[in-house]
Amino acid sequence: MGWIGETVDSIRSIQIRQLLTQAVSLGMIVTSALIIWKALMCITGSESPVVVVLSGSMEPGFKRVYILFLHMSKDPIRAGEIVVFNIDGREIPIVHRVIKVHERQDTGEVDVLTKGDNNYGDDRLLYAHGQLWLQRHHIMGRAVGFLPYVGWVTIIMTEKPIIKYILIGALGLLVITSKD
Repeated sequence: MGWIGETVDSIRSIQIRQLLTQAVSLGMIVTSALIIWKALMCITGSESPVVVVLSGSMEPGFKRVYILFLHMSKDPIRAGEIVVFNIDGREIPIVHRVIKVHERQDTGEVDVLTKGDNNYGDDRLLYAHGQLWLQRHHIMGRAVGFLPYVGWVTIIMTEKPIIKYILIGALGLLVITSKD
């Protein structure tokens, strides 16, 4: 009959108790992943402790498929640091280097200007209309480590959503049909 026929027969033979056990197991896996993510957020002080470099603007230092680990501390941001920031009105965070730091005399707050290592000019064209500097609330974290070439999975699933749905469906089917 083949693999598909065996899978269909396996699904038909599932009992309610086994189905509930599999659903609880899947729920525990998802819950564990969320707990780990929230724990990392608390430990690193960053709203997103792990990000994937999605463009070539930081090459040759960080290629498009690198995963960065972020940390956000109370220490002042310095020129030369690599930060990940959000722009008002944009969903996707940007990974760039701080090239200038400006401290406001009246409040003591620090504003920063960023630039991609592989870009010709600074990022003022990327910022929101009329914005010349990034404030601290725009910055998600500083890069403290990286894993090369691991982010390609995320990029593929983002660029080709059908692959993401096939993968999720296959994993769901695997969980439902496993005999444990």
